[in-house]
Amino acid sequence: MNLLKLLPTNPTFDVEDKVAIVTGAGRGIGLELARILHRRGATVAMLDLDEAEVHTAAAQLGSHAIALRADVADRDSMVAAIAAVRERFGRIDVVVANAGVTPVPATLRTMDPADFDRVLGVNLTGVFNTVRPALDDVIAVGGHVVVVSSCAAFAPGMGGSPYMISKAGVEQLGRALRVELAASGASAGVAYFGIVDTAMTHHTLDDDEFGRAADAMLPWPLNQRISAASAAATIADGIARRAARTIAPRVWEPYALLRGAINVLMDQYLSTDEHARDLLRKLEQRAGKRPRSESTPT
Repeated sequence: MNLLKLLPTNPTFDVEDKVAIVTGAGRGIGLELARILHRRGATVAMLDLDEAEVHTAAAQLGSHAIALRADVADRDSMVAAIAAVRERFGRIDVVVANAGVTPVPATLRTMDPADFDRVLGVNLTGVFNTVRPALDDVIAVGGHVVVVSSCAAFAPGMGGSPYMISKAGVEQLGRALRVELAASGASAGVAYFGIVDTAMTHHTLDDDEFGRAADAMLPWPLNQRISAASAAATIADGIARRAARTIAPRVWEPYALLRGAINVLMDQYLSTDEHARDLLRKLEQRAGKRPRSESTPT
């Protein structure tokens, strides 16, 4: 085996005069990324479920930015949105599947199954729905795709497992896509983030008793937060070098590289830690047990 072939070549990718699609672009990381790509000369199609919010955001950018209402969990909606961008600009060079949601804190035993489906539908199936309709376009121009996973993909998922499950799935989707696109001249990358200071983070971690307690269990420096602008810059810079993976903040890198060993120890620690056990008992008491008809096979 020629080990030199395994080293990344990192060809550059200039987004100037390119067409980029960003989902979840009405706020947070998606909005900040749209701003950065627009400043770098790209035409940006901003997709979001909140029509008013995304139109306001696109209007602030001015020319070379359009807003489209689209639901990533709705396959037909995404096919129509991608087609609209193709018809408007004649090409699609970059796709960033960024839209995501978080579950209501609950254990697998007590969660509403509909909430599990909602999170997987947006965070994982929504990425597929976003990427697949644009792949022929991206391949035609040798473009780049980014799927937004999370450091949650390799962290314990107690009390919020649908999110971790979905992000682990996104990681695998991105890795597969990277290999599948390589022969065509197009590329794909996976973006991983720790805690990003967004409205979703405040709702999940700061405004919820379980979220605050779980956040407090995360050791320094893994509990460091970064801004949405910083996260977006990581994605944009990754696009510029066709990065296979980006991770921020960088303190998560050792965990990412050593997760096989760390997770064995982490799972053992959390399964025996009395504080974690007490926290989960309180969470189940708060949620209440599911009705017997939901938990009993028919």
